[in-house]
Amino acid sequence: MGKRYKKILITGAAGRLGSQLRRGLAPLADTLRLADMDEIKDLQSNEEACIFDLADEAATIAATEGCDAIVHMGGAPHERPWQEVLDSNIRGSYHIYEGARKHGVKRVVYASSVHAIGYHKIGDHIPCDVRPRPDSLYGVSKCFVESLASLYWDKFGIESACVRIFSSFPEPADRRMLWSWLSFDDCCRLFSACLTAPHVGSTITVGMSDNKVKPVDMTNAGHLGYAPQDSSESYREAMEAKTDVPDPRAASTQHIGGWFVDLGHPDDEDQK
Repeated sequence: MGKRYKKILITGAAGRLGSQLRRGLAPLADTLRLADMDEIKDLQSNEEACIFDLADEAATIAATEGCDAIVHMGGAPHERPWQEVLDSNIRGSYHIYEGARKHGVKRVVYASSVHAIGYHKIGDHIPCDVRPRPDSLYGVSKCFVESLASLYWDKFGIESACVRIFSSFPEPADRRMLWSWLSFDDCCRLFSACLTAPHVGSTITVGMSDNKVKPVDMTNAGHLGYAPQDSSESYREAMEAKTDVPDPRAASTQHIGGWFVDLGHPDDEDQK
C-alpha cells in the first residue's frame, strides 16, 4: 500500500514543533516539503526545503504547488508587535489558503492556539470548539485563521482541522502544564489523525495529552480519531515539589490562556 500523500508542505518546519512533525509525519508522504524563514538543516532523502517569508504572497503560493496537503505551523510563535502579527500570521495564512485554492490542495491542518480562547476560565468546562475569546493580538490572529478555514471549506471545499495547541514541550515546565501539556509524540499523533481522518470538513480541536485534569471536552472532534498516549501525571510529584503554588485568585491562574491575560499591548511594550 502506498503512502497517504505524495507531498505534504510543512510551514514553520525549522521551529520546535515543525521539527517534530518532520519525524512524525514522514510515514504519511512520499515527500515532505519543508518551509521556513530560517535555514532547514539535515535534510533527509524524502525532504525538500524552501526558504521564504509567509508575507511574500508569490513565494508562499508557489510553495503550495504540487502538494496534496498542508500542515501550517509557520508564523509569529507568540505575542509580537501588531505589524509582525499582521504580516506573518494573518497575511501569511491568507496566502497559504489562496495557494491551496489555486493549486487544488484539499486539506490543511493549522496550528491554532489556546490563546484563541484564552479568556475562557478553566472551570467553565468548555468544548474544544468553543467560541473564540482571544487573550492577545496573537490570539486574534489565530481566530482569524480559524474563520478563514471555515470560509474556505464552505465556499471552496478545502477541509481544515484547526488545532488549538496548549503547551507542547518535551515535558511540563510548570504547574499549569500538568493539565495543558501536549507531548511531542502526542502532537505527532494528533496531526497525523487530522491528516488521515476520512472526513474533516471544518473542525476545531485542542492539543493536549491524556492528562488527569481535563478542562476541555474533546467530544466534538471525536471523528478525528486522535488517541493520546502520554500523560503529565508522571511529572506531577517533581513539578509540585519544585514550583510555587499559584495564587488561585490571579487572572493568569483562572483563565485558560495563563500569563497571556496579563500582557499589555505589545506595541506599547516596544515603545518603553
